[in-house]
Amino acid sequence: MQQKVLILDFGSQFTQLIARRVRELNIYSEIFPYNSKSFDVENYKAVILSGSPNSVRGEDVLHPDLSKIKGKKPLLAICYGAQYLAHFFGGKVGASNSREYGRANLSYINSKSKLFENIKEQSQVWMSHSDTIIELPKNATKIASTHDVENGAFRIEDEETYAIQFHPEVYHSTDGKQLLENFLVHIAKLEQSWTPDAFVETTVKRLQEQIGNEKVVLGLSGGVDSTVAAVLLDKAIGKNLYCIFVDNGLLRKDEYKNVLAQYQNMGLNVKGVDASARFLSALSGLSDPEKKRKAIGKAFIEVFDDEAHKIEDVKFLAQGTIYPDVIESVSISGGPSATIKSHHNVGGLPDFMKLKIVEPLRMIFKDEVRRVGKTLGIDPVLLGRHPFPGPGLAIRILGDVTQEKVKMLQEVDAIFINGLRKWNLYDEVWQAGVMLLPVNSVGVMGDERTYEKVVALRAVSSTDGMTADWVNLPYEFLQETSNKIINNVKGVNRVVYDISSKPPATIEWE
Repeated sequence: MQQKVLILDFGSQFTQLIARRVRELNIYSEIFPYNSKSFDVENYKAVILSGSPNSVRGEDVLHPDLSKIKGKKPLLAICYGAQYLAHFFGGKVGASNSREYGRANLSYINSKSKLFENIKEQSQVWMSHSDTIIELPKNATKIASTHDVENGAFRIEDEETYAIQFHPEVYHSTDGKQLLENFLVHIAKLEQSWTPDAFVETTVKRLQEQIGNEKVVLGLSGGVDSTVAAVLLDKAIGKNLYCIFVDNGLLRKDEYKNVLAQYQNMGLNVKGVDASARFLSALSGLSDPEKKRKAIGKAFIEVFDDEAHKIEDVKFLAQGTIYPDVIESVSISGGPSATIKSHHNVGGLPDFMKLKIVEPLRMIFKDEVRRVGKTLGIDPVLLGRHPFPGPGLAIRILGDVTQEKVKMLQEVDAIFINGLRKWNLYDEVWQAGVMLLPVNSVGVMGDERTYEKVVALRAVSSTDGMTADWVNLPYEFLQETSNKIINNVKGVNRVVYDISSKPPATIEWE
């Protein structure tokens, strides 16, 4: 039996976190919709049921098939999963009379419970539900409570079936990782053998079997995902990998030249293509963000297709798709993890390209991609690069895009990013950039009145981009950066700093 965990998703906003916490224990996990037919439960050694915004008492109950799971495999049911086991296996669930959202503390723990080994009373947990378990299911024993939730956790006797009404996967549950380790390692007996080294070894072997002696073309972006994908493929198939790095004219200042040189120094078979004029032409007169994105996407496919046709007998297209892209492109009925976006890397090639897809990173998260990159010996500077939007500066220029605006924004952005590096702030920030706003403001330079552009600086902290908070950059840094921008970039006379979190705002402005 393979050493991996099946996570059945009922639409919880925290489902990805469950998978990531499991993997932090060096145990491989996979997420599937609760009603998916795409997995064989026999391939998994343990199963976790996620939470859900749905109620087990409502008309929209999400019914998983537990016939091959409950009583047959170690099972941990979280929140909705716990209430499902109670409601449909002899217990009772009702509306909660008290607030069961946010922080709580364990007021009782069964000292003999393996699930709560090395976890003490008063340990903080995170609640997120409006229903509560009033009566335990048949043959169940209470193993934990909080001050407001009597049946905080239970176990089905004579089964390795456990249920908890709190979320161990969120950071606010201080002993959540310990609980998951207790379940997976001590109860389910999973080996902690899933490491970056193991991933590289198995992935290279799988790529060699999948591709054989065929040729693969990969569009490099300069970002972490496509870079790690390229190095993995290069390790697997060598010179049969053909990398194309397209300059769309919307990259950061000098980025095309610098990144292309980095790639060539890494020994990758890479060709640079300057298509900046083609992209700027495609964007001419467009102000709507979606129209700009579509124009850039269409131009990229055309340029990429032209270049791919210059390579004889190419059979595969490689993409840097990562696991969140896959998860977000699969709809779970009725919940926040329902399709957030139809990701550009997932499922998407025009029919005329006729290439098979290969995605080396399809099943790993961004932080895991960086660890794999480190194992592969990729330069830490490349691995530590901030995410950068696919449409580039086009969606940081609000309104229409011109060459003059791109050059202006490149200069402002370079001052901001270089300043973050100089002040040793770059690695403290998850993503940073500058927005060129479609407004002018009055200013005074010397004795003259000016009426020039406004730029907004943006710096956020995040783990995966799904949520983000603005970074409290030092006033002295902001002051120095503002002065440098206004004094050195012609056409800008005002600098503002964006202090919005995500949600409700997004990281990018378009």
